[in-house]
Amino acid sequence: MRFSVNIPNFGDFADARTVARVAAAAEQEGWDALFLWDHVVHDKDKRRGQPFGDPWMLLTAAALATSTLKLGTLVTAVPRRRPEHLARQVATLDALSGGRVIFGAGLGGPIQDEFGSFGEPTDPVLLAEHLDESLGLLDQYWSGNPVNHDGKHYQARDVTLLPATVQQPRPPVWLAAVWPNRRPVRRAARWDGIAPLFTNATHGVVPAAEDVRDVVSYARKHGAGEKFEFVVGGRTPGDPARARDLIAPLAEAGATWWDERQLITTSDLDRLEPTLRRISQGPPRGVD
Repeated sequence: MRFSVNIPNFGDFADARTVARVAAAAEQEGWDALFLWDHVVHDKDKRRGQPFGDPWMLLTAAALATSTLKLGTLVTAVPRRRPEHLARQVATLDALSGGRVIFGAGLGGPIQDEFGSFGEPTDPVLLAEHLDESLGLLDQYWSGNPVNHDGKHYQARDVTLLPATVQQPRPPVWLAAVWPNRRPVRRAARWDGIAPLFTNATHGVVPAAEDVRDVVSYARKHGAGEKFEFVVGGRTPGDPARARDLIAPLAEAGATWWDERQLITTSDLDRLEPTLRRISQGPPRGVD
């Protein structure tokens, strides 16, 4: 099992220098990756008045402060972005970091706040269409080969985006899902990994092993291969033995990454000091 740190792109973490500090600390303490949220306003009722940072600018600062740490978004709201622009952002960061990008993707939400606030479509079926078509285009753009595409929502006419990503055939693509919704899991199974949330465990709450086992089983049934990543997360205590006791059943159920998160229901979510404190305690190594 590998271990990541997960932070939002608002509050204390809207500042690129702060994110660089978090990334450097995570690398020094032996964590494997840093993941950022990708939001514009998130929940306007809760986040009104808070600063937000662009995740790709924040991750650029993180890349410059580190040399081995994997970096990415959990997750990018792909339907909010033009695929050609997103392809350039990811490829640029992959080049800068020497091939350390993991691309997390999903619909994005809350949909009414993140899309409706700006006059964008809010139909999740339509957004899912944009997501699927964009992912196919990103896969082609990152290859560095000529792309011609005439789709329902996007077109590309004799376009070659260079440089290609350092990682070939592409950076790992992990898809978001909310279990027990099945369709997003089937989508994820076509790519490289899944980062599920659970309807009975809010962000930061350790999920039940049986739920993780169900996601793993369903994804395997629908094509997830041997190297497919299952990314689950929550908040663990700093005591290594207690943390391992929480995570070991999830690893046994098939989880391959543990993503350390603050509880979304507390003020610690977007504050630097609690995050640095947990990072300094190190990841709960020793879980097979």
